[in-house]
Amino acid sequence: MARADALDAALETLDARTRALDAPRATDADDGEGGGGGGGKRRKRANEATATAKSIERDLRERAKKYVVGERVSSRLAGDKKVKAALRENQNLAEEAALKAAAHERWFANDEVGTLEAEEGERTYQYQQRDIVRAVDVNAAKKAFDLDVPGTGRYYVDYSRNGRELLLGSSEGALSMMQWQKHHLISETDARETVKDVKFLHNEQFYAAAQDRYTYIYDKRGLEVHCLDDHMHVNKLTFLPQHFLLCSVGTQGILRWQDTTYGKIVAQYRTKMGASNAMTHNNYNGVVHCGHKNGTVTLWSPNQGTPLVKMLCHRGEVKGVTIDKSGKYMVTSGQDGQVKVWDLRTYMPVHAYYSAQPSSHIQISQRGLLAVGWGSTVQIWKDALQIKQNSPYMKHQFSHGQKINSIAFCPYDDVLGVGHSRGFTSVLVPGAGEPNFDTFVANPFESKGQRRENEVARLLDKLPAETIQLDPDAVGKLRAVPKEVQAERRQLAIDAELSRRKDQRDKNEAKTKMKGKNRTSKRYRKKQLNVIDDKKLAKMEAKRLREAGITEKRGGVAAPGETAGAASTAPHAPDGVSKALRRFYK
Repeated sequence: MARADALDAALETLDARTRALDAPRATDADDGEGGGGGGGKRRKRANEATATAKSIERDLRERAKKYVVGERVSSRLAGDKKVKAALRENQNLAEEAALKAAAHERWFANDEVGTLEAEEGERTYQYQQRDIVRAVDVNAAKKAFDLDVPGTGRYYVDYSRNGRELLLGSSEGALSMMQWQKHHLISETDARETVKDVKFLHNEQFYAAAQDRYTYIYDKRGLEVHCLDDHMHVNKLTFLPQHFLLCSVGTQGILRWQDTTYGKIVAQYRTKMGASNAMTHNNYNGVVHCGHKNGTVTLWSPNQGTPLVKMLCHRGEVKGVTIDKSGKYMVTSGQDGQVKVWDLRTYMPVHAYYSAQPSSHIQISQRGLLAVGWGSTVQIWKDALQIKQNSPYMKHQFSHGQKINSIAFCPYDDVLGVGHSRGFTSVLVPGAGEPNFDTFVANPFESKGQRRENEVARLLDKLPAETIQLDPDAVGKLRAVPKEVQAERRQLAIDAELSRRKDQRDKNEAKTKMKGKNRTSKRYRKKQLNVIDDKKLAKMEAKRLREAGITEKRGGVAAPGETAGAASTAPHAPDGVSKALRRFYK
């Protein structure tokens, strides 16, 4: 209850500060606004606005030229009215698309939006949070606040995918979820057990907490839903949103993947490298990266029981691992005091930075800003992945000596959340968040119905665990087979076809020999073999005479080669008998 009272008191203090910020700020009135010169100034401002609009329109028209394909064809050449209307409509749609592409290029492709700019002789890392809060508008100033709750342990931080909800977990067991922009506490519960890490699941409705012995699943009301007794003594949690997999690693050195849709363990492997305190996943391919005490970082997939890649990164324990949104760069921090940037396409180091103390807390924002925290100091580096920088972009020093325990960038907002030994601090970092969000991926302004539809759509689009590999584009592609293997397979196919044809021929021949052996006419002829008549005797005698070489007629017996009539006593045919009567004679 003491922790709950302390958090409520901090929220009340924050609300009082918010009301003070909502008060209107004093502005200087324009000279002569209420006098006779007011109409002239209004006309002047209107003319300036018109000139600005015309200038923007000319710029958009100029930019749209490179997006237009071909030239506009006059519709007057078409004789048919339907063809003329269709031609005009298609060309108008093409021009509209080109103007929209030009507008996107003008307004969304500006890299200088949301950054700190220092005057001559100054550095951006010299600006304090109070200076930034005074320079921004009221709504942005509300996002910088402190929740000071001393004596409640160290705090772990996590944001939901759309950046609207904030999850806090204390090492003393306090679990809190809030809508941090509205400063509204959603739920709070006391686990009465040490909490080592917290992580949102597929949305803000559920979250996981790695506690002293087991890992538990809670809903947004703070009620315990599941106890994952397979995930024991966990130090780090990460969640793969495209695959709905909760991954954990701890003091036992066992890496586990659990599907949160049906609650089964997909895979679990021993890393054989002892306890691990650093873990994250790559959003590009879903591969899990683990840091170990021997200075190596291993890449794991649930489809293989051994590491996909093993990298020696530091001369000492790896204390932190993070990966940028594109999946091309990995940043590691080690006990040797170095912060190294690695190219995951070649697995080679790009460059390295040095920290005053070994850093256990590193994070990369959506726009590529690198945050490094140690002790009571947080440094933010801009463009530090591709090019080595000489000085940080921002720096924040805690005045009361709070020890940093966890840091996380808020998605789609310029805010860095820092959990420390006295509570939580929200730090403004201009240029950290992605301003152009996709509502089909994460919508910071989604309603209850949109959340339900998005959850169903993501379940339908869920990727199986078998698709997790180093190159996700290889899924669905055919691997090139060597020419020697292709020739061998082709010869085997030809031999198999020839053998099949030979077997078929032999089978057909056997069927042909057996065909008709039992038909009715064949059975009748077999029966007639034992029947002896005069015609058959005459044929047998003629055959015997032919074999003996006798060709003359003897004793009224037909000579070989001549055919006897139907009656054996028939007379011999006289000379000149016709062919029609020949059958009545011998």
